[in-house]
Amino acid sequence: MQGADMLLDEPVRLTSVLTPVKPKVFPSLTKIVGTLGPNSHSVEVIQECLTAGMAVARFDFSWMDASYHQETLNNLRKAAQNVNKLCPVMLDTLGPEIQVHNSTGGPIELKAGNHVTITPDLSKAPSSEVLPIKFGGLAKAVKKGDTLFIGQYLFTGSETTSSWLEVVETSGENVECLVTNTATLAGPMFTLHVSKAHVSLPTLSDYDKEVISTWGLHNSVDIISLSHTRSAEDVRELRSFLQSHGLQDTQIYAKVENTEGLDHFDEILQEADGVIISRGDLGIDLPPEDVFISQKTAIKKCNLAGKPAIITRVVDSMIDNLRPTRAEATDVANAVLDGTDGILLGAETHRGPYPVDAVSTVGRICAEAESVYNQLVHFKKLVKHVGDPMPHEESVASSAVRTAMKVKAAAIVVFTFSGRAARLVAKYKPPMPVLAVVFPREGSDPTKWRSYGTTQARQCFAARGVYPLMASTEEAETGGLTREEYGIKLAQNYGRSVGMLKPYDRLIIFQKIGDSSVVKIIECDSS
Repeated sequence: MQGADMLLDEPVRLTSVLTPVKPKVFPSLTKIVGTLGPNSHSVEVIQECLTAGMAVARFDFSWMDASYHQETLNNLRKAAQNVNKLCPVMLDTLGPEIQVHNSTGGPIELKAGNHVTITPDLSKAPSSEVLPIKFGGLAKAVKKGDTLFIGQYLFTGSETTSSWLEVVETSGENVECLVTNTATLAGPMFTLHVSKAHVSLPTLSDYDKEVISTWGLHNSVDIISLSHTRSAEDVRELRSFLQSHGLQDTQIYAKVENTEGLDHFDEILQEADGVIISRGDLGIDLPPEDVFISQKTAIKKCNLAGKPAIITRVVDSMIDNLRPTRAEATDVANAVLDGTDGILLGAETHRGPYPVDAVSTVGRICAEAESVYNQLVHFKKLVKHVGDPMPHEESVASSAVRTAMKVKAAAIVVFTFSGRAARLVAKYKPPMPVLAVVFPREGSDPTKWRSYGTTQARQCFAARGVYPLMASTEEAETGGLTREEYGIKLAQNYGRSVGMLKPYDRLIIFQKIGDSSVVKIIECDSS
């Protein structure tokens, strides 16, 4: 049976489901973003997550302060060095989030049928009758019949800890709401989401600017996830802010979380370096029956643009359980078949008791889905989309992938300084890994390069199937090797060490020589 998104030989594949699966030494091509928090804070756990397949470490600044995140980042660096891996750092902004600070600390019972007033009067103590927020424009943003959603963890789907509210009326700056389901709000803070309404709060908040200009700058963060991106101007504003603070190399992933973001998706995609499709928040703004089509459309557009698409909220049940539900496992696989580049794990690794299992389980599901992914269909659609005459770089990158498929190469080796060439090859979603041999730019600090790599090298980890290798011009010269010889040796040594390559496997070499790009085939050494 052959479908648009899947290539499946029924007799072989269905029988193989019953056959014991050999553990895979090499992780899935689909990248896994892990959010680090209380249950993934130590060096030991982070090290296990990296070994299990975590490719990107996310730091969520809507929770805890910079000193805590710095301690976690220091632990990440130690863990990464212990397992000899690079790991990009993703800083997730707070954005225009409306919060209720539970100053009493006690649980608040909201009962279906009762009314509760949302007010900007912070002198009021939170209770089942009144919930104070630090925002005075809510009454202007909503109207009778609008929907609000409130909860400690907000989008978990657990209706015992979150509640739907329906706007009954506004009075001055107050908003009176009808509670539509019974829930117990617990914890020090609750988040309030306004469905399908524009909230006049900046996407890049003053708090976000402070975090980026201090913690972000100090740590030279690789990626910023811009929460609640609503327009291309939001991305441009952040880009300008980064450039003015010496973070011009930091990539921006637009986190699309509401209908405003979907309405301006094409413009946002053009400006951003990647997109995170935040399905939890979208699940509040959209009817359940519309979530899937939004996801599929967004992923397709990212694929055609050659920019990473990452989806969230896939295995929520693993926040409490060791295994995902059958529906969740199928959801992960379908996302891979749709063409997603990455899966973002939030609470599953942040506060869930099984962070390592969450990473490894999702990785295994992704790898299995990749084995039946119909890459040829994607390749043809992409070539058609690029059109004729095809730009030179696209032509060579697509030729490298086409050749790799024809000769059944074990990997594609790409020589690069910025990582752009590797990402361009990854755009065509080759069924084999892309080893990006990243050489340092002139003037780079050799000590820092060897210890941490560069932002460009780490950023490659966010692209599907790309695995960066830090190359050293000094080592090449000391060994009497040309840059090409050294890079190929480096790629082969790495490939053998992780079980990706074996003697006589074919490799595709893609490099730029002068103004030309060259693709050639070689065989792995027998030693």
